[in-house]
Amino acid sequence: MTIADPDPKKLVHESYRIEGITLEECRSIFLDWALSVPMDADHIALIKQLMQRHDVPDHPMTEVLKAGLDTYESKPKRRGGFRSRPRP
Repeated sequence: MTIADPDPKKLVHESYRIEGITLEECRSIFLDWALSVPMDADHIALIKQLMQRHDVPDHPMTEVLKAGLDTYESKPKRRGGFRSRPRP
């Protein structure tokens, strides 16, 4: 699914306008943004669009976007415990 605007609620945009915003506040805003994006959307492409749109390297939201991109790009890890055992 493609989305015309990666930030339709302007959550990320507004975070870059808030003077003195903290990393924790940016994480909360990112979570709100991620929850508002449809499940079948390409989250990696959306985050990359946001990073291109807001090219502010020393801003806490940029750090959060990079971490979000790393999370989405990393492969899922093998689950241990009862889920990895064969069922009888």
